[in-house]
Amino acid sequence: PALHRAILSYASDMMLLGTATLPHGVNWMTRGLQSASLDHAVWLHAPLRADDWLLYTTDSPWAGHARGFNRGRIYSRDGRLVASVAQEGLMRMREG
Repeated sequence: PALHRAILSYASDMMLLGTATLPHGVNWMTRGLQSASLDHAVWLHAPLRADDWLLYTTDSPWAGHARGFNRGRIYSRDGRLVASVAQEGLMRMREG
């Protein structure tokens, strides 16, 4: 169980910042985009299996001043909310 929680916590941070970049027409492959996770929190609500099907829903209610705020909810195959995630990340275009 501890390994599954650790895997989920790590994976939940991998692409979450991309949610805030979507309205701006850029993504992690855009040349010159600098992005980094500034903080990331995970709340584990129920036992889970990282090697089973999980649904990760994300949204970004705010982005500005080179930062994006993102939220995520992770559901198990049977529809249980097993984790919640919040993140603030850096996202800015570098010159040159």
